[in-house]
Amino acid sequence: MALHRDIFWIGRQWAVTGFGIQAVDQRLRGVLDIEIARLWDDDFVQSRRAKPGLNIEDFDKALTLARTRYPQAPEPARTPVQAAIELPPAPAPVAPSPKPAPPVVLALRAEGRLARFLPQWRIRR
Repeated sequence: MALHRDIFWIGRQWAVTGFGIQAVDQRLRGVLDIEIARLWDDDFVQSRRAKPGLNIEDFDKALTLARTRYPQAPEPARTPVQAAIELPPAPAPVAPSPKPAPPVVLALRAEGRLARFLPQWRIRR
C-alpha cells in the first residue's frame, strides 16, 4: 500500500501518516502498517514489534508520535438501551408449578346402535 498523502513524520523505516503508522519500504505492501484504530491495541503493536529486521528505535519513535497525534478515543457514551442489554438478567421468581390438566379421553362409542344408522363423516377438498 502506498504511503498516505498526509505525512506528518518520516523516519528511516517508519512514517506517521493520515492512515496511522506505515512502513516506508513499499515492497512490504502494507503488511506491517498499523491503522489509527489499532494504535492503542498493545497486543497488535507487540506483534508488529516482534517482526525480524525491524528498527526498534525508529518504530518506538513513530509509535510515540502517532499516539500523541491520534489520542485514544474515549469509549462512546452508552444509551440506556445498551446499558440494559449488558446487565445480567434478574433471576425469575419461583412460581408454584400449575396443576396438570386432567387427561382428555377420546372414545368412539356406538353402544346399542347399529353402525349403518350412525352419521357419516366425510372429508372433502
